[in-house]
Amino acid sequence: MPAFIVATVRITAPEAFGHYVRAIDGLAERHDGRYIIRGSVTAMLEGEGMTGERVVAIEFPDVAAARGFDESAVYQEAKLERLGAAMLQMRLVED
Repeated sequence: MPAFIVATVRITAPEAFGHYVRAIDGLAERHDGRYIIRGSVTAMLEGEGMTGERVVAIEFPDVAAARGFDESAVYQEAKLERLGAAMLQMRLVED
């Protein structure tokens, strides 16, 4: 059953955030994931949020693959690059 990692990101330090992005380049694919969405919110249609906030959605074949991505040593190390560079909420969603 497919599983998704869905994140909303408010970037506060673009240069530092770029280090994080480079550190995880190709990691989702190594865990059989594929990016569904990587873009900025252009309008809020309902609820609260910010335009310009980034939304990322990655589809994985199953929960184990999604957790493998999140729990990998590469991702755990890359998260340190993100500290102070962004405010992020990341969710695991099962289809």
